[in-house]
Amino acid sequence: MTWKRVATAVVLIPGVVALVLWASTAIVAIALAAIILLALFEFFALGDAIGHRAYRFWTATCALLLVFDQWGLVGIPGMGVVCPPGWTTLQEPLRKWSERGGGSLVTPIDIFFVFLLGIMILTLATKRPMVEALPAAGISSSGLVLVALPLTFAIRIHGLGFLGPYLLLFALIITWVGDTVAYFVGRAIGKHKFAPILSPKKTWEGAIASFLSALLVAAIYARYINIPLPHLLGMAACGNAAGQAGDLFESSFKRSAGVKDSGTLLPGHGGVLDRIDALILTIPVVWYYWIWIYLPTR
Repeated sequence: MTWKRVATAVVLIPGVVALVLWASTAIVAIALAAIILLALFEFFALGDAIGHRAYRFWTATCALLLVFDQWGLVGIPGMGVVCPPGWTTLQEPLRKWSERGGGSLVTPIDIFFVFLLGIMILTLATKRPMVEALPAAGISSSGLVLVALPLTFAIRIHGLGFLGPYLLLFALIITWVGDTVAYFVGRAIGKHKFAPILSPKKTWEGAIASFLSALLVAAIYARYINIPLPHLLGMAACGNAAGQAGDLFESSFKRSAGVKDSGTLLPGHGGVLDRIDALILTIPVVWYYWIWIYLPTR
């Protein structure tokens, strides 16, 4: 199992790094949309395992709208991002639409309202048994809020001008390194269970090693990026803690569904959701650290 885990990482990580560093934000958004869809349908399968069927395609459609909306907000003043050299042909109509509306923007909140209207229509118009109405709405809403929305903040981070790709890569690296260190330290010397009910193999030794490794990454990363070390350490600490919580959060979903992994797409790792569970919280935490803590101190 370990060799499969390592082999999968060796194949995937270089491609992800290249995508983040050298692709445009639009391409990153497209790749992220594909990842979100895979993760969403794995999440829906967890609901199916306990008899809760989601409105799959409507939720997936609104997830794609969230991705497009987050990308459309890149470069709009007041959204915490740096304006790129020029507007693309798709972003320009969004900007003009906002100007015609008195400066109001189409935000994720608006997408959620559209999602709500669709859920209402589907609930009232479909022939599903009424006993499925609440579970279907619950699983659909959970997928959009707990999986799709947090991951779309990767688009905002990547759109932060020159620093954006490097900041997103930082969020990825502290997650990858932390997860890897926790895995091997836990296997080697782990004795004290961290969350025995949710994840029996996780240990306090692994969790602490993961946290310290994220700080080490920040110390090294500070040599290559124009962000003060204290802020990098703060982002690493908050991001790692959030990532470990996100990992356990996703484990609670799997335990609720009575399955070990969310899927089998990635050998040694399980499904896509298993691989990105920590990023679901790490990415938005890094974003909000940036706009709530770092930017006000500049």
